Amino acid sequence: MKSEPPDLRSIRAFLDMKEEQNLSPFATPNSRAVRRRTEELLIEGYRQAFSVDVDRILHSRAYARYIDKTQVFYLIRNDHITHRVLHVQLVSKIGRSIGRFLGLNEDLIEAIALGHDIGHTPFGHDGERFLSELCREHGIGSFHHNVQSVHFLDCVERKGKGWNLCLQTLDGILCHDGEVHTPELAPCRNKSFVDLQAELAAKASRIGTELVPMTLEGCVVRMVDTVAYIGRDIEDAIRLGLIGRSDLPAASVAVLGDTNGTIVFRLATDIIRASHGNDFVAFSPEVSEALRQLKRFNLEHIYLNPRMKPHSALLQELFRRLFDRFLEDLERQRTESVIFQGFLNGMSGDYLERHRPAEVVRDFIAGMTDRYFLDLCPADMRPGYLPDETIGE
Repeated sequence: MKSEPPDLRSIRAFLDMKEEQNLSPFATPNSRAVRRRTEELLIEGYRQAFSVDVDRILHSRAYARYIDKTQVFYLIRNDHITHRVLHVQLVSKIGRSIGRFLGLNEDLIEAIALGHDIGHTPFGHDGERFLSELCREHGIGSFHHNVQSVHFLDCVERKGKGWNLCLQTLDGILCHDGEVHTPELAPCRNKSFVDLQAELAAKASRIGTELVPMTLEGCVVRMVDTVAYIGRDIEDAIRLGLIGRSDLPAASVAVLGDTNGTIVFRLATDIIRASHGNDFVAFSPEVSEALRQLKRFNLEHIYLNPRMKPHSALLQELFRRLFDRFLEDLERQRTESVIFQGFLNGMSGDYLERHRPAEVVRDFIAGMTDRYFLDLCPADMRPGYLPDETIGE
C-alpha cells in the first residue's frame, strides 16, 4: 500500500526547528532571513531561504560568466591556472567546512561565497583599477567589485529586476574585503536594508571604507577569501616561473608550510581552534602574523610584479576606448550598438530611469568576460597571449 506523499512544508518547518536546536547560538538560522520583497511562492514553498539564494546565484547570468574571468593571471593559455569560477568554489568549500565545525549556517556561507566576486571586471584587479579611474572621471564614484556584486544581483540581473536575495547574503557579499588583513572579526549585527544602502554608498564614495559583516557566516567568508587565494596564487606563480618555492618567506613557511594544500589546512584548522564557541572569527596571533607576511610577499613578488602584466598599459587604453565608445553610442542613441543589442535589450524601465549613461557603461563593461572584452576591441590592438609554459623568463 502506497504511503501518502509528505507535506514538504512540514519538512521545511522541521528543518528550521532542527536549526534552532543544533546550530550555534551565534549562527544565522533560515528563520531570520529577510528579503526586500515578500514572495508568496517562497512563503508557501518548502525550500529554506538561504538555499534559495544559492540557487538564484548559481542560475544568474553573471555567475555563468565567472568561467572566463581572470583571478590573478591573464592572457595566458594554461588550463591549470586559477580562474574566478574556481576561486569562488574554493571559498565556498573551505567556508562550509569551517562553518560545519563552528555550528554555522552552511547555506548562507555558500550563498555569500558564490556571489562575492560576481562584480569583478574582466582582467581581475587590474581591470577594476582601470574601470575605477574611468568611473571617477565621469563623476559616478570609484568602482569596487564588492559593491558591483551587490548591484548586479540586486539591480541588474533578470533585466533589471534583480534576484530579491536575503539581506544577510547581500551584506556578506558587500563586506567580504578579503584583501584586508584582519586577525579577528566580530559581526556587526541588526542591520537593515537601509543600512545596506548606506554602506553601499559609503563604500562607493570613500576609498578605504571598511565594512563588517552582520553575520558570523559573513565573517567566515571574509576570512576564507584569503585562505582560498593565498596559497593558490603561489602555486600558479610557481607554475608560471614567476617565483620559486624557495623564495617564500622562511618565517611564514615554518608556520604555514610551503604548498597550497598545507597552507589551506593550517589556516582553516587555526580558524576553527581560535573561533569555536565564540561570537567572532579569528586567527591565533602566530598564524595571523605568518599570514600577514605571506600576503606581503605575494603583493610584492606576484601581484605587483611587472613581469606578470606586460600588457597592462595596452589594456588600460582598451578600457578607455571601450568606455568612450559605448558612452557615445548611448548618448547618440545608436541602437545598433552592442550595448543596446546585447545589454539593454529588454531591460526594465526602472533600470533605465535609475542609471545615468556612464553607469550603464560601467555595468556593461564590468560584466564582460575577458574574451568578450577582447572581441569588442579593435583587431589591430588586441594583445596576444603569453607563452603557455612561463611568464617568468
